[in-house]
Amino acid sequence: MTGAELIERAVAASSRAYAPYSEYLVGASVLTSDGRLFDGVNVENAAYPLGVCAEKSALVAAATAGVRPGEIAAIGITASPCGGCRQWLHEWRIPLVAFPRADGTIAEYAAGELLPDTWDLPE
Repeated sequence: MTGAELIERAVAASSRAYAPYSEYLVGASVLTSDGRLFDGVNVENAAYPLGVCAEKSALVAAATAGVRPGEIAAIGITASPCGGCRQWLHEWRIPLVAFPRADGTIAEYAAGELLPDTWDLPE
């Protein structure tokens, strides 16, 4: 599955986001190394810092199913990940992170490229 295909899946998932404050619906779709797919959406809360980003909810869904860092092949997101999510993506060692740019092209990076000079990863 390509980054563009994962983004298409993330767009479909974004319709299920809960964003009553910003009305900015975000979706993410994770592809594991063994071919499983997990979707996530942003979920807002009136206490703003308590909201959950789509990338995190997709990774949590994968973790709940037993997936661990290094077992994810790619993630497609409907928006560029925030700084906190970039740390999550880096810790999960995701080799392909895809999201649309403002001009409509698709950005594809390894998670480590999105967050240089990060903290060490747990072994």
